[in-house]
This record gives sequence, C-alpha cells and structure tokens, in this order.
Amino acid sequence: MDLENGTVRYEEEYITNSRGLKLFTCRWIPVNGEPKALIFLCHGYAMECSITMNSTAIRLVKEGFAVYGIDYEGHGKSSGLQGYISSFDNVVDDCSSFFTDVCERKENKKKMRYLLGESMGGAVLLLVHRKKPDYWDGAVLVAPMCKVTDDMKPPRLVISVLRKLNKIIPTWRIVPVQDVVDAAFRQPEIRAQVRANPYCYKGRPRLNTANELLNTSLELEQRLHEVSLPFLVLHGGDDKVTDKAVSQQLYDVAASSDKSFKLYPGMWHGLLYGETPENIEIVFTDIIGWLNRRIEVGNSRLERELKLQNDDILISKHM
Repeated sequence: MDLENGTVRYEEEYITNSRGLKLFTCRWIPVNGEPKALIFLCHGYAMECSITMNSTAIRLVKEGFAVYGIDYEGHGKSSGLQGYISSFDNVVDDCSSFFTDVCERKENKKKMRYLLGESMGGAVLLLVHRKKPDYWDGAVLVAPMCKVTDDMKPPRLVISVLRKLNKIIPTWRIVPVQDVVDAAFRQPEIRAQVRANPYCYKGRPRLNTANELLNTSLELEQRLHEVSLPFLVLHGGDDKVTDKAVSQQLYDVAASSDKSFKLYPGMWHGLLYGETPENIEIVFTDIIGWLNRRIEVGNSRLERELKLQNDDILISKHM
C-alpha cells in the first residue's frame, strides 16, 4: 500500500515467535531512493504500531528513513490475551529477534540502525540494547518507562496484596490505577482516537502485566549506568505517567559518551502524537536533527566490524 501520494510504501506481515504465537509486524519504506538508515519502533503499553504510530513513521520516512514496527504479544494485532504480558523478557526477545532479522538481511547489513521507544517501549528499547550492547548505532527514548510515577501506582499495601493475588489470578483486570489515556495525551481528539482504536487495550491492567511493568521499571532504574549506546532522551515537563527525574538520571549516569536530554516545559507524556501540532513539530525537529547529525558522522560500528573481518582474514592468511 502506498501512502502520502505514493512517497511511502506501507507493508504488513505476520511472523511466528519462538513460543508459536503470531505477531503482527509492519514497515514504512521510502519509495524514491534507498533509506539512509533503519529505525525500529517500540510502542507503549496497551498501544500498537500500525495506527497510533503511523504518523511518527511517516514523518521519519519523509526524512529518508525506513521504519519497522512490531505489536507485542497481547497487544494490537498480535496473538495473545489482550493487554496481558506473561513475561517482559518475552517481549524483549520477540523485538530483538525481529529487529535483528531485518538488520541482517543482505540489503540492510551496511545501513545504520536505530531504536525508537516511547513510554513502556523505552524500557523495551533499553533491554533490547542490553542483549546486544554493541549492535545498535543509537536510540531515541521518548518519556521512557524507567520509573512509573507515584501518582500512577497503587499504594504500597495494595501492591503487596496484588502481588500475592498475582500467583493465583494473573490475568484478572483488577489493578486500580488512573486512566492512562487521560493522563498521557493532552489533545482531547487524540484521546478519542485512542479510545476508538479497537487494537488499543482500554481495560484495567491485568495483575501479571502490572507486576511485570513494575518489576522491570525498578530493575531498570538500578542499572541505568550500563546504558552505553548513543541516545537522545525526551520528556515532557508535565508528564504524569513516567518520571522525568529518572530520564535526567539516565542522562547523568549512563556510560554512553554520546548522550542528550531534552525536557519540554508544559508538555505531557504523549510527545509523538498527543500534543498540539506546534509542540509535535518541535519534538520531531529535535529527533530528526539528532539522527541526521549522527548519520553525517558515519557508521563507526560498521567500520569496526569491517576492521575485525579484515584482521581475521589477515590472521588466517598467516597461519
């Protein structure tokens, strides 16, 4: 399917993961010319790629990038109980496997590769990076879920009770939290679109899902210093869903020598498509500028890989 007057080609495909589940994947490719880099989307909790992140992908393709997305197990058009995460590790493994498969295709091997994750997708992104620390050329983290704000979490006593119940009824939708849609998106019309989207989960969080999200964010917060890839982290100053202080902490303590942090005063959680058009333009100007500057510098990862290959060839010749 061609979009934007034939300048963007959109395609969908179902793949089967290691656990036998069918997962929905999609891609947006520039029609005119080779993409200058690959970008892999990690969507947020209860969201999906093909509709809610379509505007993000199209903006990036118009700038010359190829964009790939995947709906997690239990999300969007993928198989699994809607809104249910059996294991965060499974989500990370599925994304890593699909993204790596795309990167290793012959036509993509010499292209730079970037991750872009929003909210829970930021946590997925960081864990995909942790699996292969030297594999990715950079990442854009949009209001990443390195810590859920206290306002969005139940009281400690309630969390303790829910964790005990999780061992018995993990799929039940009984976690008392604020409405994430109301808290995340500034624009009323965007809230209405998300609520009307049949592929977005809108019930209360399931017990095991909430437990996985909480445990993952707690573990990530303790290991932010291990993040070593180049990254840009963006956060709204009025975000009520994820903690902007932990995005600042990520910037402060990460091992990466190439890192940037942007805080947008007055903006909410949904920076990519939930803000006013003027604010969205500001955010994407920063994202695209950051990506283009790194592409102009060149592919140091590929240079390292080619050098290692050449060294191996020389060694084998002298053996």
